[in-house]
Amino acid sequence: MKIKIGIPRALLYYYNKDLWINFFKYLNFDVIESPPSNKKILQDGETLAIDEACFSLKLFLGHVNYLKDKCDYIFVPRFFSIKKNEGVCTNFNCLYDLVNNSFDDIKLLHYNVDLTSKRVELLGFLKVGKTLGISYINTYQAYKYAKKIQDENLKIKQISQQNLLKSNNLKILLAAHPYNLYDELSGRPIIDFLKKLNITIIYSDLLSDELIDEECRKISKDINWTHNKKIMASINYYKDKVDGIIIISSFPCGPDSLANEMAIRKVKNIPIITLIIENLNSDIGILTRLESFIDILSQKKEEVYEKSN
Repeated sequence: MKIKIGIPRALLYYYNKDLWINFFKYLNFDVIESPPSNKKILQDGETLAIDEACFSLKLFLGHVNYLKDKCDYIFVPRFFSIKKNEGVCTNFNCLYDLVNNSFDDIKLLHYNVDLTSKRVELLGFLKVGKTLGISYINTYQAYKYAKKIQDENLKIKQISQQNLLKSNNLKILLAAHPYNLYDELSGRPIIDFLKKLNITIIYSDLLSDELIDEECRKISKDINWTHNKKIMASINYYKDKVDGIIIISSFPCGPDSLANEMAIRKVKNIPIITLIIENLNSDIGILTRLESFIDILSQKKEEVYEKSN
């Protein structure tokens, strides 16, 4: 019987799902992903988390809870630094320990990425392979195979997004971490709402890595959170290419509260709205604010069109 690897559909999943899933499938393991977030998963996560935990971390714990009796291992990597001289949210630093201490009789599979200690991604995957009884050669081949798919899929999405910028429709940048953008309870209702209105959506996570440092420095030289830098860079890069910007954030995210506020203050001449996702939010409240924001953008775009003609 194949070993079953459970992958929670939350947090780091939205950055690395192509890499993780294809790595384990190449090695002939069964991969079990938790389902898209739902109210039951959120409720379970709220029960397990401390009150101060952000919405996204509560969701993560709910996804782990869903998987705990359905697989042999649950995959929970630990990220500390993924880019030289930069860090990530402390939740990513402690995920493994948090899950390990929150659940009894659970087998975790993990790797560490910490460039400050020269723990690079490849070494982490080699450790995972060793834990599962896979040779270094086969593990290395699986990693290279999965990494290639991850890079190719990202490139396709980035090219597609560049083409969307040519659209004459109302264009809106959704600026957020991928786990807020694409989760079923946070970003998905917003995306679906905008698509129904035939709005062209530009996603912050698809900004090319080559542009991040240059664009982020135009807002701040002091931000060293890797994932927030990408959001800030995308806001600055796309500010002249879209009609408006929607920032989506989990409550109460510390890095977001600082970085988003800094971007709003520094980036001028573009309408920006911030949507904070928390436990008590309802779709109705968020969608009402979106309707008002879109009305403003549409009116502004029409005025610009009339002046040019």
